[in-house]
Amino acid sequence: MQLEEIKKIAREYGVVGAGGAGFPSYAKMTDKADTVILNCVECEPLLKLHRQLLAEHTREIVGMLDEVRQIFGAKEAVIGIKSEYVTTIEALEGVLKDYDSVRMEKVTPAYPMGDEVILIYEATGRVIRPGGIPAEENVVVYNVETMYNLYRAVYKEEPVTDKLVSIVGEVTDPVTLRLPIGTTVKEAVKLAGDVTVEDPVYLMGGPMMGFRGDSDTVIKKTTNAIIVLGRDHPVIMKLDKNLDVERRRASSACCQCRTCTDLCSRHALGHPIEPHRIMRAVANQDVSDLSVFMNAAYCSGCGICEKYACPQGLSPKTIIQEFKAGLRKAGISAGNPESAPVDPDREYKKVPVHRLASRLGLTKYDVKAPLDEKPHDIREVRIPLSQHIGAPARAVVSKGDQVKKGQLIGEPAEGLSVGIHSSIDGVVDNVYDKEIVIVRREA
Repeated sequence: MQLEEIKKIAREYGVVGAGGAGFPSYAKMTDKADTVILNCVECEPLLKLHRQLLAEHTREIVGMLDEVRQIFGAKEAVIGIKSEYVTTIEALEGVLKDYDSVRMEKVTPAYPMGDEVILIYEATGRVIRPGGIPAEENVVVYNVETMYNLYRAVYKEEPVTDKLVSIVGEVTDPVTLRLPIGTTVKEAVKLAGDVTVEDPVYLMGGPMMGFRGDSDTVIKKTTNAIIVLGRDHPVIMKLDKNLDVERRRASSACCQCRTCTDLCSRHALGHPIEPHRIMRAVANQDVSDLSVFMNAAYCSGCGICEKYACPQGLSPKTIIQEFKAGLRKAGISAGNPESAPVDPDREYKKVPVHRLASRLGLTKYDVKAPLDEKPHDIREVRIPLSQHIGAPARAVVSKGDQVKKGQLIGEPAEGLSVGIHSSIDGVVDNVYDKEIVIVRREA
């Protein structure tokens, strides 16, 4: 298969990053890469689906990874995986003997090891410059589910119509399910047994970088988890902060201990992000050194500074993200600074993921959530036309149209965009600017 052919398949079949911001996979494809990395690190506590999927479909995923490597003309493919994923590692060892150009890199079970900038350094020793992208170092990174979706598109001609989602927390039957895209949280959570708190809150994604959803929030191509917690859980209470209050707390309580900066994963790689200096500038209303604020652009948003490092429970990440959003809105570029040398003590500053889970009050929820890929009868789906970075897809169906699962309902727009497909057989109930509602046909 040629490069342009696989790019066309990925675009038309709607393959995007299955997590994070949903970067269209075709846009990463290049003949300049010398290394392709498969990310099976699962950055955040409680997320399980990538290790489960790779253990279940090892040969298909590894085979597709090696084919991608060959299409790109890359020298090697590297599977980054936490050393504690014993079952998945055993499955890989049984397959990798057949692939001379694919190797496994076992990494420390630390957070945020799944950050592609961190993983690239762990797997190759290369440092992505501040504000840079992996392609600059001739590296391409895909996560496990993205690679599996690419396999399904290439070999089964199946577009992306479903998503693996781990449903954990305050539910009686934690589970990882394959759900039609557009399924609501309410319908998804029902499939994980009973909710065990009276006033549940739904955290979409991980506890560090996820966002608060509600029962009507829908599953997208990027939804990795639904974590059900009580409204009084510390993780949820952290989401309900008042920014003005947090600024005043920074002014009155920050003692400049530097722990936020010392444990910052990007700072340890030499990036010029120093949370303690931003907190000091906010506390003193000091704008004499604008570089302090400009460097907010290099924050990955991992949340270590705020949810783990700060001994006073302050909110460096929240304040930094405000500055970062302001820079973006104003169209201000932070420039292209060089990286400082990698911190020689970096290895000792890694945050153990199990310690992080304990600090967040999540240890009791770290239980098995077995993978269940059987189809589920979802009656109605609301499918967003934008589930990826770039331009939203353009609706190509109208109200009343009969559609089948896998049928194109949103064609890729001009520029960076991918196709959107129906996730069930049914009738188009409505077409809105941002989503298409489909109701299952009755038998």
